[in-house]
Amino acid sequence: FILRPQKKQEKQAAEMMNSLAVGDEITTIGGIVGRIVRIKEETCVIETSKDGTKIRILKSAIKSVDVKAEDVQ
Repeated sequence: FILRPQKKQEKQAAEMMNSLAVGDEITTIGGIVGRIVRIKEETCVIETSKDGTKIRILKSAIKSVDVKAEDVQ
């Protein structure tokens, strides 16, 4: 009975990772906030500040998408 909600959460996480786009503003599991500038298979590069600091992270480390790219424009 406990597996049902876990499967639902896994499905939501997979959908979120598959729908990532350049320009999305995200928050990582560790609390880092940034904007996606490049996406690869298992990783993405985020820009964390206005001075252009970039960090490469695993897609699985993304906790949430705060603002979708199409909402910014």
